[in-house]
Amino acid sequence: MDMGNRGVTRPIMHNMDDHKEDDKAMQMSDMQMTDEQRHHMLHMHHMQTLWIYWTIILLGCWMILSPLTFSYSKGIVEPSGGREVWLSLSQRVAVMKWGDIISGILLLVFGFRSLVPNRPVSVWICCFVGVYLSIAPLVFWSPTAAGYINDTLAGMMVMSLTVLIPGMPNMIMYMKMGSEVPQGWSYNPSSWAQRWIMIALAFLGFVVSRYLAAFQFGYIDAVWDPFFGNSSEQVLNSSMSQSLPISDAGMGALAYTFEFLMGFMGSPSRWRTMPWMVALFGILVIPLGLVHIFLVISQPIAVGAWCTFCLTAACIMLPMLPLEVDEVIAMGQHMVQATRRGEKFWDVFWKGGKPVEMNKDERSPELMELSNNFGKVFKASVWGMSAPWTLVLSTVIGIALIVLPGAFGVPIKAAVADVNHLCGALIVVISVISMGEVVRAGRYLDVLVGLALAIIPWFVGGAAITLKIMDTIAGIGVAALSLPKGIKKEQYGLWDRFVI
Repeated sequence: MDMGNRGVTRPIMHNMDDHKEDDKAMQMSDMQMTDEQRHHMLHMHHMQTLWIYWTIILLGCWMILSPLTFSYSKGIVEPSGGREVWLSLSQRVAVMKWGDIISGILLLVFGFRSLVPNRPVSVWICCFVGVYLSIAPLVFWSPTAAGYINDTLAGMMVMSLTVLIPGMPNMIMYMKMGSEVPQGWSYNPSSWAQRWIMIALAFLGFVVSRYLAAFQFGYIDAVWDPFFGNSSEQVLNSSMSQSLPISDAGMGALAYTFEFLMGFMGSPSRWRTMPWMVALFGILVIPLGLVHIFLVISQPIAVGAWCTFCLTAACIMLPMLPLEVDEVIAMGQHMVQATRRGEKFWDVFWKGGKPVEMNKDERSPELMELSNNFGKVFKASVWGMSAPWTLVLSTVIGIALIVLPGAFGVPIKAAVADVNHLCGALIVVISVISMGEVVRAGRYLDVLVGLALAIIPWFVGGAAITLKIMDTIAGIGVAALSLPKGIKKEQYGLWDRFVI
């Protein structure tokens, strides 16, 4: 496949079989291309994607006219629960209005500059304007729903048009062809079969979080909760939620936005070609995902109430952690191997480093088979995860512990209920994450949680002896279930030694 075509359609499939030999020959020659050849390919690629930059110019016009069309001072609302924000209403209107106008001007100017090839700075400026548009309604508490939806959708479009559809600006000038499967690995953690499920989960999380954010911003008057009545509103308006300067649900929606967009970024070998992007994606999913989950876990303890859609968002985020961590490990292995060969760390981090092997991903199914052969593609999407019966049973026990205080009539704010809710949730989180084979050693944390569950209820009041006995049995059982490693189906190169 001609390198100049890369990124034009971001194909979510491999080349056809009868082109594989030609493709391999082209890849070998790509590693020895001259700067003149790369400039020619860059120019050809730019001609094929010229429509993108004209679309950015049109979006610039749209953003300039938006405050005049939608009038950000009409139909204004205040945040729910009497929340105080850091800007007055007039300031919020003015900042949203002028922010959109200035963003539109920047898109016009730098979109026009981007019509000429080899101007990556202009393209990146447009991309960061898209990032600003995604963040602005959250930081400045957009007083109208029209301003929120207009900026967030326009921001997503600009980011997609600058770095997703055409590929990274000027990447053709330094990209090197090489392996699709990490050295010593049995599968490719960056394949489209592995990434589609992350994209789908992130989009679901975005939809749920945006709904909760709409309530906190004041765009809707109530949050529907099928199980806990008005408890969701108590959680969303709680002092814990209001302690943050911005909407926590809106922050979740923003994180999910970046996650599902970044799921599309890069080729099926991005663990090698774009380490910086995999690292950033990993930060969004893993540490920020853990923070999101622990905030939800703390709700019954800090607020004394449950929120169905908050729990839903946490349940969406939880499997994303073990699904993403293998790609981060593959990227880390590549960085270690490259620096051991004497390559500069930051050159490898930003540009991918030099290829060592030339292999093809012959195992991953094509994503276009999803509708006709869902089972096959789904199995490929969870390579790197396995479900030992010990961890499955621990997960079930954790869920039961969360429900147990209510079944015994223990008030949600009782100390023993806090112990059950916290320990049960931690057991679920640790057990599910440990189903990722590269982090299987994390199951040992369940030993500590299980022992705490077995001991602490005896030192707090407000619980029947039966509940304490059940907690002790469950805690000892979870600790024992955490000792066996369980099944391991895949190979992970240098990381195999850490799968214990």
